[in-house]
Amino acid sequence: MEHQTTRILIADDHPLVRGALRQAVANALAGADIVECGSLEEATKALEANPEFDLILLDLAMPRVRGYSGLMMLRAEYPSVPVVVVSAREERNVIRLCLDFGASGFIPKSTDMDTMQAAIRAVLAGDVWAPADVDLNAPVDREAAENVRRLASLTPQQARVLMMLSEGLLNKQIAYELSVSEATVKAHVSAILQKLGVESRTQAVIAAARIESMTDLSADAQGD
Repeated sequence: MEHQTTRILIADDHPLVRGALRQAVANALAGADIVECGSLEEATKALEANPEFDLILLDLAMPRVRGYSGLMMLRAEYPSVPVVVVSAREERNVIRLCLDFGASGFIPKSTDMDTMQAAIRAVLAGDVWAPADVDLNAPVDREAAENVRRLASLTPQQARVLMMLSEGLLNKQIAYELSVSEATVKAHVSAILQKLGVESRTQAVIAAARIESMTDLSADAQGD
């Protein structure tokens, strides 16, 4: 991979963190093309404009992003672009769930610059990277694993709809936000219920919240 053609997308709502990540990328990959975004919306617009990115460095919790929904949406819509979560959270179950949702790596924000650079290079080389003290082969809770599998099967638009359902929005409000018809929203809701194996919107929201509650990500809704 030629460094001058390597394109990295940094999505974090804190300018200081973006600056630190930019420095880490620049040190790891001389000549890399780096794009910074302060929100998930900005990141998706950048990807829509040019999806030819080699890596996404993603803050786990940003404004209007609940739990793992941002990661889920990016992995569903751009499956060929590896995503590395960069977060202040360092709990093993948070790291494991990010990897289960399709992240190619997890870098705690407390990681030193040299290790961060090594992690970025490792993922670009095709490896999965996590802190050395995290056992990726440890057994997981079967119920949690099944919930992750079902949530990960949602399309990007279905993930957006579920996120808005979790915010308490009505179908007409979701339709307005997504610039689609209410009939389209109803179709998405029906598909969500089927994929999650539940019978109501409330049960779907509970299923999503159950994953959040395992890691208490709701407490970080304003960002890491």
